[in-house]
Amino acid sequence: MKFDPLTEKCPLPFSAFRSCVVPRPIAWISTKSEDGICNLAPFSQAQIFNIDPPMVCFTANHYPNGLRKDSSINIEKTGWFVWNFCTEELKGEMNASSSIVSHETDEFELAGLEKEKADLCDVSMVASSPIKMECELFKFETIECPQSSQVELGLGKVDMIIGLVRRIHIKESAVGEDGKIDIDTLRPLARMGYFDYTTVNNIFPMRMPVSKELLEAVTPEILEKVMSGGG
Repeated sequence: MKFDPLTEKCPLPFSAFRSCVVPRPIAWISTKSEDGICNLAPFSQAQIFNIDPPMVCFTANHYPNGLRKDSSINIEKTGWFVWNFCTEELKGEMNASSSIVSHETDEFELAGLEKEKADLCDVSMVASSPIKMECELFKFETIECPQSSQVELGLGKVDMIIGLVRRIHIKESAVGEDGKIDIDTLRPLARMGYFDYTTVNNIFPMRMPVSKELLEAVTPEILEKVMSGGG
């Protein structure tokens, strides 16, 4: 089976594309409007943009009627957002915060979540999230995508947001005895295709093969730090 998604509809009964790029991390983004209204919403078109300096990115599609997401509007106007780490334990609250509601609605209250004050910006964080990253807007761009066979969805415009991570909050309970983030315990939530989600619960190490030339160019100590994320 093969098809051109720009000119042909998927021959399967449901769109396959979002199941071809999985799992996708949940960017649980909190912002605040210029009027002081807190906003919280999950996005799965998200990833690390750079490692050093640490940067994250996510995209937010415009609605079919042309309106933009509150998160995009708030970030563009205030220049700040918080990326809240979403665990399996918080899946119900995350899903509640995905509701399409009026911009006057505070999704923290809608989902029954306690707020925690950020240090560097006037944005509320999810208190129960084990890891929070305060991000300053680095790049904001609205991209006009090519038309496709799915034109009835009206998702041709997308806001791309790149954030510079300015402060990271990590709860002690999120760190294992080895000094690493304890992913086994946290069980991060991730997006699949359709209405499906998954958790990260099967972790194994695998080292990248290194050429002789690279080993001669840098010391083993530096190479180990770069590869492992050590400080």
